[in-house]
Order: sequence, then C-alpha cells, then structure tokens
Amino acid sequence: MKHNLILLLLFGLYACSQSDLSMQLQKASWIDLSHEYDSNTVYWPTNVKFRHDTVFCGINSQNYFYASFKYSAEEHGGTHFDAPLHFHQGGESIEKIGMERLHGPAVVVDVTEHASQSRDYLVGKTDLENWEKIHGRIPDGAVILLRTGWGKFYHDHLKYTGTLKTGVDGVRELHFPGLDPQAAKWIAENRKVVAIGIDTPSIDNGQSTEFLTHRILCASGITAYENIARLDEVPEKGAYIVAFPMKIKGGSGAPLRIAAILP
Repeated sequence: MKHNLILLLLFGLYACSQSDLSMQLQKASWIDLSHEYDSNTVYWPTNVKFRHDTVFCGINSQNYFYASFKYSAEEHGGTHFDAPLHFHQGGESIEKIGMERLHGPAVVVDVTEHASQSRDYLVGKTDLENWEKIHGRIPDGAVILLRTGWGKFYHDHLKYTGTLKTGVDGVRELHFPGLDPQAAKWIAENRKVVAIGIDTPSIDNGQSTEFLTHRILCASGITAYENIARLDEVPEKGAYIVAFPMKIKGGSGAPLRIAAILP
C-alpha cells in the first residue's frame, strides 16, 4: 500500500483506482539507466573482469533449440549497487535492504560544466544547495543522482577511468569526478535520502585513497549506485527511480538494473 501511495503522489493521481495507476504506469516513459554486462564492462583495476561462457547453445540431441550460459563477476563493476556492508563493519548486506529503500523521487544534481574543467571534480555542498535554491528542499526518501557527464565516456575506458593499466599501477592513475566527503556528511546529517548515484566508476573520486565518502554513506545506511548510464536523459526534478540489485545473500554489492520513470 505504501508503494502504491508513493506512485499515486508521483503522478498526481490522488483519487484514482489501482487500475488507473496501472494504466498510468504503462503510459509512462521508462529510461534504463544500466549499462550492459560484457567483456568491456568497467571494473576497478584490481578486480576480476566479467565473464560470460557458453554451457550450450544450439540444436540439442532432441532436435530443439536450447541455450544456457554461465557468468562470473565481482560484485563491484559495471552499473552496480553498494550496500552499507561495503565500507562499514556490521553494515547491512544486500538481502537485508528493504524494498522501501530501493526507490524514490529523483534529485539530479548537474555538475557537468564543473566536471568538464576538472577530471577530479568533487561535487560539493554548494552544488546541492544550488539545486535546492531552484527546486526546493531535497525530499525525504529521495535518490540523489550526480550527473557529471562522465557517462558519455563509458565505452572509452581511458577517458572514463583515466587509465588502461590494471592492478595497483592502474589504481594510481584513476581520474574521474566524485562526491566530496564533506558533502556526503552534510547529506547524511541533514537530509533523509535512501541512495546516492553517480555516472562515474565510484562515488569517491578517482584519486581518493581513503574512500571517506563511501565510509560516511555506508555508516549512515545510505546505499550508492555507480556507473549509471543515460543520466543526461533524466530531468533535474520530476522523475522517479527504481533500483533493483541482484539479491546476493551476504553481498557487499551487486549488479544493478536501475530505471527512471517519467510521467
């Protein structure tokens, strides 16, 4: 019932029936904000790449077509979800996060101009306050999405991450925007959001060595989405986000299918 009420409010259908709600959702525009998983999926330089291997694909001995594949991957790569356990001892793992924390009104903070001038740009408290000056206070239960413009480079690994190297050498050369730890602290202490996402490989910027933003968010129970696609198609206000990670028991993260709903 709670989820229905949220969607009713989203589309302004204060007195409509469930059938009306169903029709409105069918008419709504859905934007897939997830990158595909394949051999080119972006992973941290020290992580194992995604693999997708064939078990069987073709006409079997009973003369009908059958296909089955197997895959292997680390939790944190491609468009994925960070659970509090990722950087907080005793934090919740993926399967413990309630459904009510997997959706919310979108707050898109656009810092593309700043990020275009600095690969290491940190989204700050001022950027968040500027959003509020235009659109009003960040609503409770919101999903903050940081649009740096970096998503357009996703298929160019060098531009997107700053390096083609792997291992420790690759980590040293990472350069991409992220969220300033002080801004993360301000959000955690002053706003009631369920998640923060970004169109870069990490919510901490590439040159971070202490991952303070991760640590602050995870300790506060705020989940994170990384490597988000198509954020340029989502308005700064008015969309609604649904984000469903693979339900890995004990997982610190998981592949994520995330979508924006536009009425």
